[in-house]
Amino acid sequence: MGSSKLDLRSTIYPEPVDHFDQLPDPVLLLIFNKIGDVKTLGRCCGVCSRFHSLVPQVDNVVVRVDCVISDDDDASSSSSSSSSSSAASSDKSRHPISSLFRLVFLGLVKPFQSLTQLISISSRRCTASSSLVDDDFEQNSVTHHSPTQVLKNFDEIKLLRIELPSGELGIDEGALLKWRADFGSTLDNCVILGASSVIQPEQCGIGSNSNSLGDGNGETDNGSIPESFYTNGGLKLRVVWTISSLIAASARHYLLQPIIAEHKKLESLVLTDVDGQGVLCMNREQLEELRMKPLSASSASKRTMVPALNMRLWYAPHLELPDGTVLKGATLVAIRPSEQPKKEVVGPDGNWVAAAFEEPYGTAARMLVKRRTYCLEMNSF
Repeated sequence: MGSSKLDLRSTIYPEPVDHFDQLPDPVLLLIFNKIGDVKTLGRCCGVCSRFHSLVPQVDNVVVRVDCVISDDDDASSSSSSSSSSSAASSDKSRHPISSLFRLVFLGLVKPFQSLTQLISISSRRCTASSSLVDDDFEQNSVTHHSPTQVLKNFDEIKLLRIELPSGELGIDEGALLKWRADFGSTLDNCVILGASSVIQPEQCGIGSNSNSLGDGNGETDNGSIPESFYTNGGLKLRVVWTISSLIAASARHYLLQPIIAEHKKLESLVLTDVDGQGVLCMNREQLEELRMKPLSASSASKRTMVPALNMRLWYAPHLELPDGTVLKGATLVAIRPSEQPKKEVVGPDGNWVAAAFEEPYGTAARMLVKRRTYCLEMNSF
């Protein structure tokens, strides 16, 4: 009688089945790769020994940086200022705009010193552990780790995306500034899109005639840059945008060295920010180039040396996109190293400029390259 009661109980309340145990390892790895987020994967390590052994084999990882800790080293800043001053004095570019580059460069170096301590390690060192997850995930025991440390236990990473909490460049409210840079051992190309203000379709009927810096309002748009652009601060603002974006990109590139050196199987690396302001990309060939040919570091600060550049600039005082968005003082800058062969920005090779941005800004780039082109040169810094 007791035995039949036991059988009946086991029929009504069967032993729970762990369905994950029935999944083969490749399926679990596929799930972990879809998760991607390194913190979530770290927590998965604590679930069971099987998960703990599989997570390091994930090949698609996303690292979301919570904070950037600045390093306000006065001596370093002083050294940076003197070095950049020396670099500026040696600049002998023949184009008149070069004097403006020299003017604004000195004021831009120090803010980017903070990038050299991207999630720097706190003075309290962590105990060595083979696990990816430990007390660091608990709010009561917070310790800062660099992305290099966070990723050290992943052995098979092929696709890596790192997201900063915000863009490095401070811009006026309502202004637009986006950049994308491709690097190997040095800069391959960079595309910058800016506008002094952006008017959304629903705002077009309100205050659309207000003046903005560098818009060139009141002058006929004949495809050329209006004279007022050179006198009302519009040109200087674009110079600041260009140099700021290049410094931000080269600082990000410098910080990626240890990650690239340690993870030999990397095929794609993207370093972006939550604001979508800047994107640094490296493909398999570019990653291999950096491993084979060490980068040239700038003596002024912890960033990659920017080579001598050829730049093409397009400008529109008022650019209305097909979706009704209006960019005031829209500016597009396409940058490539001087030593590289010229690459078309319209026609078969023109996708490298338009493809740098998501819509609607890809459309803005395609519209701008049809306008008059201004060619500039910039010395290495």
